[in-house]
Amino acid sequence: MPLKHILGVDHVVVTVRDLDAAAKAWGRIGFTMSPRGTHSPLLGTGNYTTMFGDDYLELLGVLNETDQNKPTRDFLARREGIERTAFTTDDAAAGAAELKARGLEPLGPVHFGRPVDLPNGSTGEARFNVFRWPLDQNPGGMRIFACQHLTRETVWIPEIQKHANEARRIVRIEVLSADPNASSQKMAGLIDEPAVQTPDGWRVPSGGKRADFLFYDQAQFEKAYPAAVRDGAAAEGAVALVLGTADLAKAKAASGGVAHGEEQVSVPAKVVNGVIVSFVPN
Repeated sequence: MPLKHILGVDHVVVTVRDLDAAAKAWGRIGFTMSPRGTHSPLLGTGNYTTMFGDDYLELLGVLNETDQNKPTRDFLARREGIERTAFTTDDAAAGAAELKARGLEPLGPVHFGRPVDLPNGSTGEARFNVFRWPLDQNPGGMRIFACQHLTRETVWIPEIQKHANEARRIVRIEVLSADPNASSQKMAGLIDEPAVQTPDGWRVPSGGKRADFLFYDQAQFEKAYPAAVRDGAAAEGAVALVLGTADLAKAKAASGGVAHGEEQVSVPAKVVNGVIVSFVPN
């Protein structure tokens, strides 16, 4: 049976070693960053977010070592970059139960929160319920989990949804794999969406009108991006984030990215924590 409680990509997690420096770097390419957040002691992490319409990007750093953040620390021992992608769930407990019914052992649900500095000078709280697919269920080396937002109003704050680069949604998460077919089929099986072969790789929709996943090999990666853009990218795993912008010219001016293809501007991976950030009209 299809998963009823997974509603498409919610946000992408970019794990970084120096959280404040990373926020400044992403700000320099045209993103409005939230104030720094601190998660519960159980998680031991902090973050900055940059918000779009229905989805967002999260910069995540480890503040204190805990059992919960060991996978993140293991990732950081290898590299920075896109560590995982979250799906929206309308009911974390029910979503976790669906995985159990398929013979998987989800991690969670876990409830946590963080204080939020609001534009009016007050402090609110962002609260979430999350569950994770087992750590070994990581298509193309990218971990996946699901997030139920309990306080949407303290996350999607209008003042931090406006960006100089005019970004407004996540279009695609791109994953470099030695076997993109197998990686895409793995993702498809985990979220009950079809994997479709295209000239640029294997695509898997995440659900509804949310972002797609694209799995490709080295040759397709090199065809998609000039060498200057690929500089600093990882040798495998999630390597690129494609965002829809309302104004490609403004995206180029704000980000300092490289124009290539018919209508695409991309920031080299070496500029922002090993992630190619690419803008397309949308």
